[in-house]
Amino acid sequence: MATTEHPPPSRLRTWMLEGLSDMGKAGGHTGPHAQPEPPHKGQRWWRVMCLTGVDYFSTLGYQPGIAALAAGLLSPIATIVLVIVTLAGALPVYRRVAEESPHGEGSIAMLERLLTFWKGKLFVLTLLGFAATDFLITITLSAADASTHLVENPHLTSTLHDKQMLITLVLVALLGAVFLKGFLEAIGVAVALVAVYLALNVVVVIVGVWHVATAGHVITDWSSALTAEHGNVFAMVGVALLVFPKLALGLSGFETGVAVMPHVQGDEGDTEEDPRGRIRDTKKLLTAAALIMSVFLIATSFITTLLIPEKEFESGGQANGRALAYLAHEYLGGTFGTVYDVSTIAILWFAGASAMAGLLNLMPRYLPRYGMAPHWARAVRPMVIVFTLVGFLVTWIFDADVDAQGGAYATGVLVLMSSAAIAVTIAARRAHQRGWTIGFAVVSAVLLYVTVANVVERPDGVKIGACFIAGIILISLLSRLARAFELRVTSVTLDDMAERFVRDMASRKMRFIANEPDQRDKAEYRDKIEQIRADNDMPEQEDFVFVEVTVTDPSEFEASLTVRGEVLHNRYRVLTLESSSVPNALAALLLHVRDSTNCTPHMYFEWTEGNPFANFLRFLLFGQGEVAPVTREVLREAEPDRGRRPRVHTG
Repeated sequence: MATTEHPPPSRLRTWMLEGLSDMGKAGGHTGPHAQPEPPHKGQRWWRVMCLTGVDYFSTLGYQPGIAALAAGLLSPIATIVLVIVTLAGALPVYRRVAEESPHGEGSIAMLERLLTFWKGKLFVLTLLGFAATDFLITITLSAADASTHLVENPHLTSTLHDKQMLITLVLVALLGAVFLKGFLEAIGVAVALVAVYLALNVVVVIVGVWHVATAGHVITDWSSALTAEHGNVFAMVGVALLVFPKLALGLSGFETGVAVMPHVQGDEGDTEEDPRGRIRDTKKLLTAAALIMSVFLIATSFITTLLIPEKEFESGGQANGRALAYLAHEYLGGTFGTVYDVSTIAILWFAGASAMAGLLNLMPRYLPRYGMAPHWARAVRPMVIVFTLVGFLVTWIFDADVDAQGGAYATGVLVLMSSAAIAVTIAARRAHQRGWTIGFAVVSAVLLYVTVANVVERPDGVKIGACFIAGIILISLLSRLARAFELRVTSVTLDDMAERFVRDMASRKMRFIANEPDQRDKAEYRDKIEQIRADNDMPEQEDFVFVEVTVTDPSEFEASLTVRGEVLHNRYRVLTLESSSVPNALAALLLHVRDSTNCTPHMYFEWTEGNPFANFLRFLLFGQGEVAPVTREVLREAEPDRGRRPRVHTG
């Protein structure tokens, strides 16, 4: 490909864009141009589970309080429904996702493989919008709950009472600063945080259960109030099902569990094509995390509902957003309670780090490859600044309120889980697994119901998600327009016959004819040569090689190019290519031929009939249209030196 000299970038620009292929650190490739990372041994599955756990287990900081607000006295029963959906629905779905995407791509990549062309791209962009909602709200909600634990600590409440918004913004900014400095995933830190946090929660649960057991009237009062309010068991279960969508925060963590798969050690005999050990151990990871979380969800919802006065869960109450911390201070004293607060703040902040890492892994993987993000989106630091600023905006919109952000978070989680259930249903159906197809279809229906119910009840989530989707699609389309004439081919490979054609032509003028294949009979090629000679007033002794491009998926932006040579009708030499864009493929071929032969190739075109604007839209959306001028423009951008630029002739 052509190389162009640029003035040296400033130190700030180099630092910001460190990691890009043509800027910053030399050789630092990312995205589709990435150099392969050195192989690593990975970690034992239970250690990687802790990396997932900083996101999943940290929801214990606010989930019991949200459940109590949503279900009231029914919180333990509604939580049992949540656990059933987790173990019987979400867990089997994500175990199957682990099988289908063993490199951590997740359900979005599964659906991308199942859907093609523009409908697939737009669907993936929509899911990316909800994924952005999920991860960004994880950052802001976790920071808001961490600030709640800090502000409501009895030793600090008088000093920090009205500073929650400021503290939340500082925590989000601190998170961004860490990633600007350079964040290495520290699984060891995650193991320590999760171990300490779960151990402290075990203490709180044991003490809470002991108080419930020794104060017999607590259970009696609760059951009497429950019966008086709801009548019978069937009514209780019915109401629990109705309020279940509000408890969907307890389903978070599965998508992260799949995303961390590349860190799982697996077996010595694992290969990238067949990582059976990694898949098996990831299933253990998902199962263990779900079982641990299920036990804690049931136990914590039970003790918080029975031991904390209902008014304390409401906004302004001492248990709002920190129900377990309230019990820790109430029954274990200020010292233990403060230690519990510090542990909770640490794991909630680290959950934000996990979410930021997920965003930085997800967005650059798709958007630049679709041609739907600026070039700098491949660098980490500009993306960190963008996500941090959006985090500030979300925190300000929701006033750093944990309860207010619950609906948006639940929407992001549920949309991703519903898409995962649909993806595995389609995969099971294509594999002719009738039983699994029916089972996953039922789970899909349940999750879709919960998603719709959550959106109806709390539309904030879909509004925030819609803003992200609209922003992503708008920026994507503008970026695609801005990069319309960028050379999109990452590499060019010629087969033996094509190489022979090029070597033969290198001894004289290299003349190619761009031909749109029709019947491919002898008359088509004969007439085309006669027309090109007449249009360009060329002598008959000049010979040509035809180039024919077949458009595959025009929505793809970047891809490699394979060129095959063939001789048709014992006379006409033809190079055939498959690409998402005709002009880009032709320009890439000409540049490759020039670089490999040190000769200037010439290519001849016919003018395209029709309206130029309509033809440009055809090029942008379908990879065809105004081929000649677009090919020339791609060449002009790729090779600024006019003397070295391949020649384009149009008649």
